[in-house]
Amino acid sequence: MEKENFEELKKQLLARIDTEDLLEVKKVNDLIRLHELDAACDEVIDRDGVSITIENGSQKFIKSHPSMNEKMKINAQKIALEKSIKFKLKATPAPAAPSTVEGEPKRGSLI
Repeated sequence: MEKENFEELKKQLLARIDTEDLLEVKKVNDLIRLHELDAACDEVIDRDGVSITIENGSQKFIKSHPSMNEKMKINAQKIALEKSIKFKLKATPAPAAPSTVEGEPKRGSLI
């Protein structure tokens, strides 16, 4: 994600919370930071690949990229933080008009 996208995400998130509550604003800022760290991990993984080769003297083995584990930790933190943010409820749409069959009101069942 580009820096501009993080700014847009921050604006959208701030619009959905009570900005007078400094704790909620801090949570949004922390969430944005976690998204930035996740994007940085993506860049490193894209550059190096999902696995790396480790050479220790005569030993040589392949293991998963350390950023893969960090991405999993960051994702868990993002989910927990998103659950803790008190988002404002959006107005629900008005219920739809009762359905009709060929212009006539729908009849109920006999049971």
